[in-house]
Amino acid sequence: MPSDLTARVFRAVDATDVPAFVDLFTPDGSMTFGNSAPLSGREAIAAGLTAFYATLSGLRHDIRNEWTVGADTVVEATVTYSLPDGREVPVPAVTIFHTDGGGLIDDYRIFIDLAPLAAG
Repeated sequence: MPSDLTARVFRAVDATDVPAFVDLFTPDGSMTFGNSAPLSGREAIAAGLTAFYATLSGLRHDIRNEWTVGADTVVEATVTYSLPDGREVPVPAVTIFHTDGGGLIDDYRIFIDLAPLAAG
C-alpha cells in the first residue's frame, strides 16, 4: 500500500492531471526525467508534462515497492504506456523524490528507459 503522498502523486500522473501534480511541488521544485535536463519550477514542470502527455493515449503505474527514509521516497513501478497506435507498452521505472519541511516535493527524479515505446 503506497503512502498518501505517493498515492496522490501517481493518481495525478495516471489521470494526466497536470495542475494536481504540480500542486504537489514547491514553487521552485525540480523534476528530472531520465537523462533530460531538469525542469525547474511549477510552470516548467507543467509545460514538460503537457508536452509528454500529448504523445500518449494514457498511462498507468503499478507500484511494486516503496521505501521512505526521512524526507526521501523511492518508488519502484511498472509503467504501462498507452500509445496512439493502440499499443500498450509496460516499462520498469524507479522514481525518487524529496520533500521539504512542509511536505511538498522539491526534487523529483524519474529513472526509466523509454526505448521500448519507439520499437514498433
